[in-house]
Amino acid sequence: MKLLKKNRSQADGNVLLQESSGKSGFAKKLRGFPAVVAGKWPKKLWGRLGAAIGKWSKKKKITVAVGAAAVLAAAVCLKLFVFSGGGTKDVYFTTSAVEKRDISVTLSGSGTLEPAKSYDVTSQTTGEILSDNFKEGDEVTEGQVLYTIDTADAEADVKSAALSLAEAKLKYEDAAESQGNLNVKAPCAGTVTALNVKVGDSVSSGQAVGTIRDSSILCLVIPFNSADADSLSVGETAAVTVDGTFETLSGKITKINNAEQVLTGNMLVKYVTIDVNNPGGLTASTSATAKVGNVACNSSAEFTYKSEGNITAKASGTVTSISAGEGDFVSKGGVILTLDNSSLSQGVPSAELSVEEAQKTLDEKQEILDDCTVTAPFAGTIAEKNYTAGDTVGSSSSSSSSSGTSSGSSSSSSSSSSSGTVLCTIYDLSYMTMQMSVDELDVSNVKAGQSVVITSDAVENATYSGTVTSVGIEGTTSGGVTTYPVTIRIDKTDGLLPGMNVDAKIVVQSSSDALAVPVSAVVRGNTVLVQKSGKATAGEVLQANSDGLPDGFEYVEVTLGVSDDDYIEVKSGLSEGDIIAVQTVSSDTGNSSSSSGGMISIGGTTGGNMPSGGGMPSGGGMPSGGGSGGGRPSGGGTGG
Repeated sequence: MKLLKKNRSQADGNVLLQESSGKSGFAKKLRGFPAVVAGKWPKKLWGRLGAAIGKWSKKKKITVAVGAAAVLAAAVCLKLFVFSGGGTKDVYFTTSAVEKRDISVTLSGSGTLEPAKSYDVTSQTTGEILSDNFKEGDEVTEGQVLYTIDTADAEADVKSAALSLAEAKLKYEDAAESQGNLNVKAPCAGTVTALNVKVGDSVSSGQAVGTIRDSSILCLVIPFNSADADSLSVGETAAVTVDGTFETLSGKITKINNAEQVLTGNMLVKYVTIDVNNPGGLTASTSATAKVGNVACNSSAEFTYKSEGNITAKASGTVTSISAGEGDFVSKGGVILTLDNSSLSQGVPSAELSVEEAQKTLDEKQEILDDCTVTAPFAGTIAEKNYTAGDTVGSSSSSSSSSGTSSGSSSSSSSSSSSGTVLCTIYDLSYMTMQMSVDELDVSNVKAGQSVVITSDAVENATYSGTVTSVGIEGTTSGGVTTYPVTIRIDKTDGLLPGMNVDAKIVVQSSSDALAVPVSAVVRGNTVLVQKSGKATAGEVLQANSDGLPDGFEYVEVTLGVSDDDYIEVKSGLSEGDIIAVQTVSSDTGNSSSSSGGMISIGGTTGGNMPSGGGMPSGGGMPSGGGSGGGRPSGGGTGG
């Protein structure tokens, strides 16, 4: 069995019990039962009655007969309450004209204003505040200097941290070099002529593990008479004649020794070094003579290898691999073998970590020094000032933090620093926001971009425009009612301040310049009592004839649109200026009267020609109310 739902109509102060969709047995029986709407019945009582019947019916699974009997009993009680004065009742009709109006449906609620952004300016340094260049309420620009703090201690800390970083880098370089020495490298380009170790052997630092030789270039260090040597220069070409074979090779002077030496026979000579490309058959035991132009050497000399030396380990360790063996050619710096030493291997990561920590400390100290000049993070208004010149800022670590919303975002909130000394607080008041709780029954009608009318008791005779920026999806349940947060942005806020309580009406539906009639003029079957003949004008009170209707009036079916508390849009069936009538009932004593809206009273019908059927007008699209704390549907049409 489907339950009845509440349809609130605030136009005539009544709450009607309207059938839900579907034709259950209970609903069909209620259709045949006369509606009790005469008199100004309290809305809360109607709402509680409807809700109680619905909940009780659902939980107890009552039969159709019991449900109908409950409604009948309630209706009789209502009849006795409304017409408790006794006596006969006269039926009257009040006329009005169909006119054009602006109609809007709104959801009402309240909230507290918040700034667009809130920023707590905090200090990371220790020292005396030397100057403060603002006061509470001042507007500041982004980057404007707010405070200056004594920098003596902060500067000393930065210097100390910089020295620690330099020391850590030196240790890292030493560790990296030591680790690099585990690779034994060739001292020159050449061929490995001897390798004295194998994998697994232990090697000490400074130990010669082999020899390497570059036999492609030979050097001839040969004496020239001292006077002849002075006429020579580095880079000149020399003709080198190999002893025994008399082969002549081309060479180049690479060095002239300026020191004179005395040979046998008291001959003064100077030694000249000549490099010769080895054609392939020369060795260190081969001798030769040289001639530079017409200047000949004093005597012959033996060739030496230009590059030849020992392969020496610069670190101790165990040979783990050999990359070049005897007879292999290796470029200068090429790896010949690799050693393993765990202590050296672990030294680099440890030294690298020390460098990172020292750099972090320096950055922190530099940030503290920079923090001695405190600036505004954005343009705004000083909301609170906690420190002034002459005060001393504490030593606790802190950081500046902000929260809130940027332009076009959906919410704003105040921020608070997690640590440190809050020097002042800045508000961005370029716009404000508020949150309004909307009942679960109405939240589906709210969309981002909808217009909102804002008022505040603190600012009399002022109305502000807002816009819905977001509709939250996380509800809050209290007392069995769930509400959802709706965020509203207000751009023009003259006279408003953060923290003020404001009322908001979200326009969820509207129609401009619409043909409208009072809500009480629409009766069952979406019909309106319209003058078809006669000369009645708006504002008259007419008495019913024997048919229960005023002379010249009959019911006309209409198509309905948007409705608010008082008026409902008529899309078709009426024209502007048509005279309509709304039924009123007054006692024979004249002490009371009420609008029945053309509905049928419990004592019998008020007249003939009344369309049968039940329920409220089917048009309107009026949002359902419900739930404490939620936005309640309301509205107000303005005259067209």
